[in-house]
Amino acid sequence: MTETLAGKRVLVIGGAGPGNGGACSRAFAAEGAAVAVADLNLERAVALAEELGPQKCVGLQVDVRDAPSVSAVVDDAVTALGGLDVLVTVVGGHTLFAPWVRLDEVSDADWDLIQTVNLGYVARAARAALRTFLRQGTGGSIVSIGSIAGLVSSPYSAAYGAAKAGLINLARSVSLEYARDGIRMNVVAVGVVSSDASRAVNSAALGMADAVPVGRLGDAAEVARAVTFLASPAAGYITGQTLQVDGGVTTRFPLQLPNVPPHAAR
Repeated sequence: MTETLAGKRVLVIGGAGPGNGGACSRAFAAEGAAVAVADLNLERAVALAEELGPQKCVGLQVDVRDAPSVSAVVDDAVTALGGLDVLVTVVGGHTLFAPWVRLDEVSDADWDLIQTVNLGYVARAARAALRTFLRQGTGGSIVSIGSIAGLVSSPYSAAYGAAKAGLINLARSVSLEYARDGIRMNVVAVGVVSSDASRAVNSAALGMADAVPVGRLGDAAEVARAVTFLASPAAGYITGQTLQVDGGVTTRFPLQLPNVPPHAAR
């Protein structure tokens, strides 16, 4: 157990999902934190919270598409846990929300939805958490799960790439604006992780694992470990940064070179 997370009060938005969300909630609870598991599916959130003990954990409902719901869930977490030390935002994605098409085919509704579920709600949740952190006067940490799509081009998903790039810049801005208040914000940029989304695009048929330098898809537990590290005081000198948890995808030279195997350069 990382003792520095023991007793911390954590809100995980999207924390009851079968992938990164549930893994993050479990990882924080395993470190001794009190966790507010917030999810669109309240029954799922409550069920997971009941598993996490023995420290205080609660299940809450949130719809990240609804601004008042996002602000309210932060207040609900503060009330339930007696304060807040860490905010984690997990909800996001493209495949499960909108079609993969070129920009001229993207509808206004799909563009707005992708911005909301990947960036807009994060800013709203961060704003509410920041107000709590400032009122408490004891600092705080925000960690958002992003994507390597915010670092490289995102063809046929321009809205998603734009939102994830915005998330990275949001973290940088927050890190500067609140550094002297002891508040940090960082992003975990995830590559292809075994999840409902990767299964929805049939990652196996597309050969995604073969294209990853380490030769496999990521696991949600690996993402969760990165999140808990960045949230903890062990990362107290790290803020405004983007940690790439992608199996080496973004380190690879983009062109195929003579005598270089495809996993190292393409």
